[in-house]
Amino acid sequence: MSATRIASPELPELPAEAFTKHDPSPDSRFYREPRFVTHIDEPAIAAVTRLYAELLPSGGIILDMMSSWVSHLPPDKAFAAVIGHGLNQRELDANPRLTRRFVQDLNADPHLPIESASVDAALICVSVQYLQQPVTVLSEVARVLRPGSPVIVSFSNRCFPTKAVAIWTALDAMGHARLVDLYLRRAGFARTETRVLIPDGGPSDPMTAAVGWFAPE
Repeated sequence: MSATRIASPELPELPAEAFTKHDPSPDSRFYREPRFVTHIDEPAIAAVTRLYAELLPSGGIILDMMSSWVSHLPPDKAFAAVIGHGLNQRELDANPRLTRRFVQDLNADPHLPIESASVDAALICVSVQYLQQPVTVLSEVARVLRPGSPVIVSFSNRCFPTKAVAIWTALDAMGHARLVDLYLRRAGFARTETRVLIPDGGPSDPMTAAVGWFAPE
């Protein structure tokens, strides 16, 4: 584990080393080479796509954060724009659903280069476990979302363990769900919901989604 860090000012109730990583090198170095693979199996992908089909507005502007060469968006649903963020340009360039792309290490710079109140939904699929400033990042998501719009954070038990934050690797599936819900509420998403899309213990990858709706005060 990397050197001890002071407690997060966003989440002071968590241990001081909660957001350290076994591999403290820059994430941009780890993701330098593209990985043209899917990180969850087909049933888990299908479950995420069904949730997107239910919650994403047709014709809306979608922000696909921590994306790659696939976005798991429903193939029969059209959007005005899909903004893809990630850490590997070649992966993003290979994603046919993206209409705009940008590379940024959110652990080094959590501020999104997107106008406030300009996005109709935001997605983080099987990547929230790598964020070291999750509340700051999700607060930025809240800033760019239009009122009443959702952020959908989906996760499984799959990860690159050396790059996941310490608290993630220490928790079970129920703990992950509670942690992401805490991130959302602390970032200003007053209305949240957790859905178990595929329960643990079955033949396929388990899948859970935490959804937050942004409603400014």
